[in-house]
Amino acid sequence: MKKILFLFVTGLCFSVSYSQEVSDAVRYAQDNLTGTARFRAMGGAFGAVGGDLSSLSVNPAGSAIFANNQTGVTLSNQSIKNNSNYFGTHTSDNKNSFLLNQAGGVFVFHDRNPNSNWKKIAIGATYENTNNFDNNTVSVGINPTNSIDDYFLAYANGIPLGDITQIPYADQLYDEQQAAFGINGKVILPVNPTDNENTLYKTNVPAGGNYYHENEVYETGYNSKVSFNIATSYKDRLYLGANLNVHVTDYRRTSSFYERNGNPLVAGETISSLRFNNDQYTYGNGFSFQLGAIAKVTESFRLGLAYESNTWYELYDEISQSLNTTTETSGGQSFNNTVNPKIVNVYEPYTLQTPGKTTFSAAYVFGKSGLISVDYAIKDYGNTKYKPTSDAGFRGLNNQISDELTSTGELRVGAEYKIKQLSLRGGYRFEGSPYKDGTTIGDLTSYSGGLGYNFGTTKVDLAYSYLERKSNQGFFAQGFTNGANISSKLNNVSLTLLFEL
Repeated sequence: MKKILFLFVTGLCFSVSYSQEVSDAVRYAQDNLTGTARFRAMGGAFGAVGGDLSSLSVNPAGSAIFANNQTGVTLSNQSIKNNSNYFGTHTSDNKNSFLLNQAGGVFVFHDRNPNSNWKKIAIGATYENTNNFDNNTVSVGINPTNSIDDYFLAYANGIPLGDITQIPYADQLYDEQQAAFGINGKVILPVNPTDNENTLYKTNVPAGGNYYHENEVYETGYNSKVSFNIATSYKDRLYLGANLNVHVTDYRRTSSFYERNGNPLVAGETISSLRFNNDQYTYGNGFSFQLGAIAKVTESFRLGLAYESNTWYELYDEISQSLNTTTETSGGQSFNNTVNPKIVNVYEPYTLQTPGKTTFSAAYVFGKSGLISVDYAIKDYGNTKYKPTSDAGFRGLNNQISDELTSTGELRVGAEYKIKQLSLRGGYRFEGSPYKDGTTIGDLTSYSGGLGYNFGTTKVDLAYSYLERKSNQGFFAQGFTNGANISSKLNNVSLTLLFEL
């Protein structure tokens, strides 16, 4: 009784139904290029270079390259602009954010025994904001054929009317809840309204096309990683390392979809406009590990190999929704309908396994003058899985992931040239689309540059990076799957302070 009273007062509803989508899995499987300013300026190509705090995130053996103890912190300013094209109508929106991008330290312990082949051990701990979710996207235009009624019909068809209208919202599964919004908002109607066993539904939106749509999406949050590192070197020719990683994610998404139509009215009340609001909050933590090696083939040429395991997340979802509709009669009367349960659905925790990654690296060091490095990483997004895999709901979603996602390659190239205490840097990055169609989320292209100055025991680095990616994700995952063509352009400026101890 106390639990029921608590849920009533707080407006929370615990549920075991499913609201996850393929796009949610991709969100946590992807990493943005973050880290120190030197790392960003050189495109993240540090798998065979090491000697940078963020190099540990690519190859944990990189900490054994350090000669001395080092700590550092990085601050970043990120600005993202999204240009939307929805059936020929162009809109744009942007989001600017400041964040603590990276912090950490490496401590090096040298073996003074001249007969020892294991020259040193390095121990480190780093924090990185691996993905900043702050983003605004607004799409506006006239859809010539499709209405959001297809979304509600996709959920309602096949469900008995009694399960939608006779069961309280708090006790319904996710599919029934979406159907209930459509029926209670008069967007869709049962074919046989007097039969609780009715499983067929029809639209209540006037036909004729040319539906005016506005879709606003506002996202905030982050995905972060804390790494605990240990590495060693053998004869200063072979470097080996390992990381234990703790991941933390916190993501909020607020969306509002508006539709208006001016199609000829028919007998009875029909929909003339509506606004569908969705709020999602996902949070949780995860675990992964990394292994890596760097070999000095010659004094100048290095090769690197690193493996990052799957990340196992335990995630929690909270979702709240509301629908406002306006119906009109052929006689000119209009009525407002509000469907707002004022309940937050709190779903049972679930496991998401994101794919592992293998990175091959090579670097050529020109003495103290500079270096050139190349990394190539392989990640199979099709191996992303919701668990337990024996669950029928997750099994269907995992099959969809396998059908839609694919293996991708990521190329990173970096260069550095030193003029006494001044360092000049540049980088390039390309990552293929995680989707087989290549358009839901397109290829990523990034260019970067920066400089650094060595004051002795203190270093200051500055970097600028530009990233561009196109996408076309549906406004909704089922039924009404039209979406806008989005061109995203991200600009980032990072400043790092490093201290040798």
